[in-house]
Amino acid sequence: MSLLQVEHVSKHFGSLIAVNDVSMTVEAGQLRAVIGPNGAGKTTFFNLISGFLRPSSGRIIFDGEDVTALLPARRVWRGIARTFQVTEVFPELSVRQNLRIPVEVASGYRLRPWLSRSADAKVAAHVAELLEMGGLADKADRLVGELSHGDQRATEIVMALALNPRLLLLDEPTAGMGDQETYAITQLIRRLHKDGKLTIVLIEHDMRVVFHLADRITVLDQGSFLAEGTPQEIAANEAVQTAYLGQAA
Repeated sequence: MSLLQVEHVSKHFGSLIAVNDVSMTVEAGQLRAVIGPNGAGKTTFFNLISGFLRPSSGRIIFDGEDVTALLPARRVWRGIARTFQVTEVFPELSVRQNLRIPVEVASGYRLRPWLSRSADAKVAAHVAELLEMGGLADKADRLVGELSHGDQRATEIVMALALNPRLLLLDEPTAGMGDQETYAITQLIRRLHKDGKLTIVLIEHDMRVVFHLADRITVLDQGSFLAEGTPQEIAANEAVQTAYLGQAA
């Protein structure tokens, strides 16, 4: 059974059709990239999958369950987590504190004014594991607002990972980064996918990242499905070259 099935989903804002009859199937363990020119509807498509928007038509099936009507928090509990184009962190807190918040939530300790010694130790151990996984252990007690853009993005990705997702949605994870930061984030995503066996769908403009990471690629153009295939098939697709790269082969 596929982990995610998006079936003929559309989203209308009045007369504007942001997403038009798009379908996509993601298998467990896959790393899928969604690409397309600006205005192609990629972030709206992510908002439909994660529940921040309700589709005008169509269905979203996650692990065999119709989640089309579920609120974002309910989808998180079922195993869908995401990051955003603009990094969503708590800049006035340390990296460790940023990670502790979702770890406590995922562990069922939210709204508790205090934790037992054993529970606190369990949370701290999980936070330490996440710090190592994200390459952030040496920055654990620094305020996130003081870190580089790349380290802030890594913190956000690991915060999403702390929610124990089975599907991780990454919206332009390397946006605004230089080559070194892009490489570091790319390596983090690869570790999560290969070592953590995590299913990932990402929106990305940097084609170096897309072709380096993705198993399969879905291309949107003006809100509609344009093409799907392996990186090699997409690179050779004349319609994609025309719409996305601005040139035909």
